[in-house]
Amino acid sequence: MPPSSLTTASRASYRRWLCAGRPRWLPDPRLLVLNERLAADLGLDAAWLHGPDGLKFLVGNLVPDGATPVAQAYAGHQFGGFVPRLGDGRALLLGEIASRGTVRDLHLKGSGATPFARGGDGLAAVGPMLREYIVGEAMHALGIPTTRSLAVVATGRPVHRETLLPGAVLARVAKQPSAGGQFSIRLSMRRNRRRVRSGAGASPTTPFPGHHPHAAQAENPYRTLFEAVVAAQASLLARWMLVGFVHGVMNTDNMAISGETIDYGPCAFMEAYDPATVFSSIDTWGRYAYGDQPAVAAWNLARFAETLLPLFSDDLDQGLALAQESLGGFLRQYDAAWLTGMRAKLGLRDVDDDVVTPLVSELLEQLARSHVDHTSFLPAPWPSGAR
Repeated sequence: MPPSSLTTASRASYRRWLCAGRPRWLPDPRLLVLNERLAADLGLDAAWLHGPDGLKFLVGNLVPDGATPVAQAYAGHQFGGFVPRLGDGRALLLGEIASRGTVRDLHLKGSGATPFARGGDGLAAVGPMLREYIVGEAMHALGIPTTRSLAVVATGRPVHRETLLPGAVLARVAKQPSAGGQFSIRLSMRRNRRRVRSGAGASPTTPFPGHHPHAAQAENPYRTLFEAVVAAQASLLARWMLVGFVHGVMNTDNMAISGETIDYGPCAFMEAYDPATVFSSIDTWGRYAYGDQPAVAAWNLARFAETLLPLFSDDLDQGLALAQESLGGFLRQYDAAWLTGMRAKLGLRDVDDDVVTPLVSELLEQLARSHVDHTSFLPAPWPSGAR
């Protein structure tokens, strides 16, 4: 039987932005890889997942009665330009899995076109899905917050790209809804306090479910929520930079308020150190280059703050001032976290900042000039307590 813990996603605060969906029927799915440790953590039976019904479950062809797959709408800034209506074009939210006191979302990627596909086929090829599985698990092993992959299943059907490629479906797990684009769509469709408040997850009885619940008790809960997101992103970006990770497409809809790494598209771990390294074929002017990732994150957070301004204060000017003050903490927190990591990598934990900072700056200049491999030169383990 499918897991009884899988239930329809509790998105009552924004049902307007959900569309029921159903994956393509696959008569003979074939399991390529199963994350058995993650399955156990979710309370799923790995032996059952290996079987015929388990494979149907992993591609969405067998769903418990208590769950309804849905595609989610969102908005976002893509390469700096605002797009008022986007959405999961090839992804479905199967439902929520409650296990060990936590609730996580189970998604499919590559299961077929949704109402938001915008003319696409909604399918995925084996290669990119396996890459997302591998990179996500590498990030998890490095102690970097991330979505995780449960399984990759071959569909047995070809995918038409530049050439014919074997198709696959990825089953992945994330914390409850957290994409910045889910806030942006509320701003784009109706700018008022009630609509934006529903995006923040607030209600009289369950404020801020799933993420940063401490904010509900603060004097200004929505500003506190924003500051918690700023801190989570500062920590995440520092960890990316310390391991040479290049996300590739840091659009605002690929930012999670949970502080998880999401949407592994054209991503990679940098080899030769070069701040201008880009891993997206469509990023022709280097907007999302490795060295610019912290600045892009700050820009994304500014856009996120714009969606919350009506909740910071009844006075727009005061709300803007509060947002700017809170946003100012991002680079300070990022710099502190990044420098702590560099100290650990170089064995300089107890050396004064006025010595370490210029030393690290000169070191990075030398690495760029000499095209030294980033991972080989800076292989030290993560600093104690950073995880």
